[in-house]
Amino acid sequence: MHFLAPEAFYFLAALPVVILFYLLKRRRVVKLVSSTLLWQKFLAETQASAPFQRLRYNWLLVLQLLLLLLIIFALARPFFAAPTVQGKLLVALLDASASMQSTDESPNRFEKARTEILQLIDALHDNDRMVVLVSAANTEVKQSPTSNKAALRRAVQSCAVTDGPTRLTEGLKLAETLTRDSAAAEIHLFSDGIAPNLHEFENKGLRLVYHCLGRRGRNAGIASLDVRANPEDPAQRAVFASVMNCSTNRLEGELELRFDDQVLGAKPITLKPRETLPQVFVAPQSRDGIFKLRLIVDDDLSADNQAAVVSLLPQAVKVLLVTRGNQFLEKALRASANLQLSTARELTDAAAGFDVVVLDNVTPVVWPAGSVLAIHTANTNWFDSWAPTETPPIVDWKNTHPLLRFVGFDNVQIAESLAVNTPPWAVALVESPRTPLILAGEWKRQRIVWIGFDILNSTWPLRFSFPIFIVNAVEWLNPAAEHASQLLVRAGDPFRFTLAQSLTNSPVKVILPDGASQNATLDSTGREIIFGDTARQGVYRVEAGTNSIVFCVDLLDAAESDTTPHTELQFGKYATVTATTLRRANLEQWRWIALAGFLVLLFEWWFYHRRTA
Repeated sequence: MHFLAPEAFYFLAALPVVILFYLLKRRRVVKLVSSTLLWQKFLAETQASAPFQRLRYNWLLVLQLLLLLLIIFALARPFFAAPTVQGKLLVALLDASASMQSTDESPNRFEKARTEILQLIDALHDNDRMVVLVSAANTEVKQSPTSNKAALRRAVQSCAVTDGPTRLTEGLKLAETLTRDSAAAEIHLFSDGIAPNLHEFENKGLRLVYHCLGRRGRNAGIASLDVRANPEDPAQRAVFASVMNCSTNRLEGELELRFDDQVLGAKPITLKPRETLPQVFVAPQSRDGIFKLRLIVDDDLSADNQAAVVSLLPQAVKVLLVTRGNQFLEKALRASANLQLSTARELTDAAAGFDVVVLDNVTPVVWPAGSVLAIHTANTNWFDSWAPTETPPIVDWKNTHPLLRFVGFDNVQIAESLAVNTPPWAVALVESPRTPLILAGEWKRQRIVWIGFDILNSTWPLRFSFPIFIVNAVEWLNPAAEHASQLLVRAGDPFRFTLAQSLTNSPVKVILPDGASQNATLDSTGREIIFGDTARQGVYRVEAGTNSIVFCVDLLDAAESDTTPHTELQFGKYATVTATTLRRANLEQWRWIALAGFLVLLFEWWFYHRRTA
């Protein structure tokens, strides 16, 4: 037998009190009477003059003691334990993304989530087990299945919040794998619900308990940051940014721009509810450096209020145009700023001295090893096969790709194109029903833009989008621009950088924003640096042999800046999970009623004996 409230047995201390009342002598009151004849028996009971009398057998005493024992036994709430069953497996998935740093909870959402997990650990039964996962840009197993509460607490205390975006898909996949074969298993997700792209779990049937953190979405942040040459003055740089207000209230603040440690300018900014404002700064630049943008505003999240980008001085792009005559293409290339153009009718070597090679309807004897813009020509290493197709219509294009910025293909007609299958290394930018028309990608460290049709057999050169595309392609293929793009990393993504020369035995050290240092790894060729610990935003410095590299880690995630907590997770079109809510439970009052009855019983006993004393 077990008891739900064993503390009720403390009332057993009342048993000697009841007995004590029976040991006490009754108090007598002196009265004058005319005769004692009728009081002889009563006088015989009052002979003792001591304050205590001998305890005699009394049925009333027995009944009162029995009643008190039954009341105490009832207050202890006895029960018979059911047969032992297999314990539960709980998977605690902790969201450690940037939005969990919001201070609408005290001290923030992440710490509140850790407190709730610790409370869940305290509530575990002896035969229950728990797994602790922490998920942000990546998912990490902090504790494998165990019933050791001390180990679980240490695992939760070792979790740290990051500046990365929310990517719960990997964590939920791992949790689903752990609970798939156990009927007594649950997934407890501690998050604010800012988790897009969960549609693949629509038919998984997750046994998910969602603990929602957060009370409001009062936040503004920097959503994008880019640096380009000022088209009006090559000696200046244009810093483009977008600032968004994700709250339903108007926010006011200041936007400050720095170059290294020098303040270049600041401007006041007023953001209407749910408004995104583009901002442009024009600043001189005489050396390579870092532009830092800071948003000074009173909001709940500070992780998205600053961003940095490495800005390298522009260098002339050396372009070789191999063509048998294409004035449209040549004029479009010359429209690019800071470009040195050379032309040739044939290509017989690897064109090692050029940054970009443009092949216009020409199949070279030796394919170049650098960046290539290939028009109406194909390499057997790129495609398995190809064949001509007549008048392919354009049905779709990816205008979000950098190559198609400000580029459209309305009213563009094509007479003929090469039909190929999209290879694994490329992305189809422009498509027709039978073949991709424009591809872009990287093949064996070589950037390639492939146009499957002869532009002179199309109406494209007559559209404004054609010279814009050529300028975008030269910029995207430029190795200097490629290196510059590698120096801006989203928080949580790995940093990868290709070196000009191979390193063999030289150590690679990365200095973190807080001053600590870690070692990075090199690939098997010694040409590429790989570093994965980019959970915190800021400026990182890499020392590899004689190479000194600086790169920046930023959040720059509009979805993460919208800190409005989601009380419902959407798994696909129909499946949803609603957050648990805290409500006042029904409180048992019978204990107090039983105690009141016991007190009434004691009062009745005391009052009766007082009257008869």
